[in-house]
Amino acid sequence: MADVLLEVKDLKKYFKTRKGMLHAVDGVSFTIERGRTLGIVGESGCGKSTTGRSILRLIEPTSGTVLLEGKDITKLSKSEMRKMRQEMQIIFQDPFSSLDPRMTVNQLIREPIVLNNILTDKEAIDKRVLELMETVGLAERLYNAYPHELDGGRRQRIGIARALAVNPKFIVCDEPVSALDVSIQAQILNILKELQEKFGLTYIFITHDLSVVYYFADDIAVMYLGQLVEKAPADELFANPVHPYTQALLSAIPSTDLDNKTERIILKGEITSPINLPDACRFAKRCNYACEDCKCSDPKLVEISPGHFVACHHPLVQEA
Repeated sequence: MADVLLEVKDLKKYFKTRKGMLHAVDGVSFTIERGRTLGIVGESGCGKSTTGRSILRLIEPTSGTVLLEGKDITKLSKSEMRKMRQEMQIIFQDPFSSLDPRMTVNQLIREPIVLNNILTDKEAIDKRVLELMETVGLAERLYNAYPHELDGGRRQRIGIARALAVNPKFIVCDEPVSALDVSIQAQILNILKELQEKFGLTYIFITHDLSVVYYFADDIAVMYLGQLVEKAPADELFANPVHPYTQALLSAIPSTDLDNKTERIILKGEITSPINLPDACRFAKRCNYACEDCKCSDPKLVEISPGHFVACHHPLVQEA
């Protein structure tokens, strides 16, 4: 039986606006097995980051259930949640804005250790800080450096070290390499992979870069306007994309193979407003396969083959 670490059931996050309720995350459900990585991809504004932050309760979900090792964290009190945060951490997109510019590398890595009473002896804390710096590839000479003195890659390594400082089991990586140069991206991704193998970490990896997510994730979930439209193992999704939106995303990946270039699928039509959504397919206005069912009901995520889930009314999708 699969060792499920995280189970998300019907997660919703709505924001009240002057025009109505904005459905940022709307009925998202999935599971992640221990030691694996789920990549979440989609256009900007589809709800990827809001999903990750709602799971961690950095923003409170409107409804839904989030089970970490069978414990529903949405029902925990503030004091219980504070303790639970040692089990689950986040690495933010922008390593500069997520770090206090008044603190040194030593102070930044030391802070979560002290706040969570993981170690109390000063010598032990000093030793742990140096261990974490070595683990993420930060030279000891940077011990008293400030964030503004470092490049983006080193700042992101501080963020990773801070996340590791409390010995978590689960980490949300919220576009951790999108603000970095390509060469630095590869270094950070390799560090995250090595840490996963070493400590048995479980990741949600949020990104808009399909090439990165294919390299890094075991399974990939595609989001559109707050909902999952397709979820499958990474190899399966790239070899057999079924949802029209997934097909369009994959067709946009640049290719160096001039003999077998994939024809680019250009999405046309109006993007549905995420405010006061009707009971209809949110992708229908941009879809070449839209049918009458798409105007009448919202398609549900169904399993069309082992581990491959799709939300679409089109008959060809159901037969795939």
